[in-house]
Amino acid sequence: MPPGAADEEVVYLAAEKWTPACGMRSVFAPRGAQTVRSRFRDRRDAGRRLAVELQAYAHRPDVLVLALPRGGVPVGYEVARALRTPLDVFVVRKLGVPGHGELAMGAIASGGVQLVNRDIVRLARVSDEQLAQVIAAERVELERRERLYRGDRPFPDLHGTTAILVDDGLATGSSMRAAIAALRIEAPKQIVVAVPIAAAEVCDSLRSVADNIICAETRDPLRSVGAWYEDFSQTTDEEVHDLLLEPLTGVQR
Repeated sequence: MPPGAADEEVVYLAAEKWTPACGMRSVFAPRGAQTVRSRFRDRRDAGRRLAVELQAYAHRPDVLVLALPRGGVPVGYEVARALRTPLDVFVVRKLGVPGHGELAMGAIASGGVQLVNRDIVRLARVSDEQLAQVIAAERVELERRERLYRGDRPFPDLHGTTAILVDDGLATGSSMRAAIAALRIEAPKQIVVAVPIAAAEVCDSLRSVADNIICAETRDPLRSVGAWYEDFSQTTDEEVHDLLLEPLTGVQR
């Protein structure tokens, strides 16, 4: 952990206005249009198509794919298989303000990372007791998922690696932003965000916090991530567990 990392705090910023200068392939449709172009069959199909955009990271010993459970794992599995890189999960739990759960006042994550935005805690008038209760509750869920997904395997050493954070899509970007902030504490050389579909403005706004961002498709307005999938059924804990155990050809874990 880099010096001073323990004192680092995460700040969640509103997405900036998207501009065509973001340099990523985008898809637009008239406002009010009910259909979307190039829908993915399911998350694994999305992962295979996303992997095409990530070929610059293939066969590199410094690269690791970190999928955000649960929906990001089937996508990440196909990316890791195509790039022939190891796959792991990065479990992030947002710390929601009591009574306003969508407003994040921090996050906890794999590897023992804990980040708190003291400004939001103060402005929302969250007491130390309330903060401790939220952290305790989210830690229980994080540890449950860690045990289920990773078992006895230790969290990987990310120092000096290129970590590719994968999810099934970006609507608000809040979970991904929390993941990036938490991952910084683990001192990877580079953080790459990779998703099959994203809101254009969110994809653009994350460029200020990630070293590289690959959004295979963007849409303005996005409406919902699920609209881009023919099958967007919920990924189960069992599926995540099984995919993490499934061998990746030519990859040493």
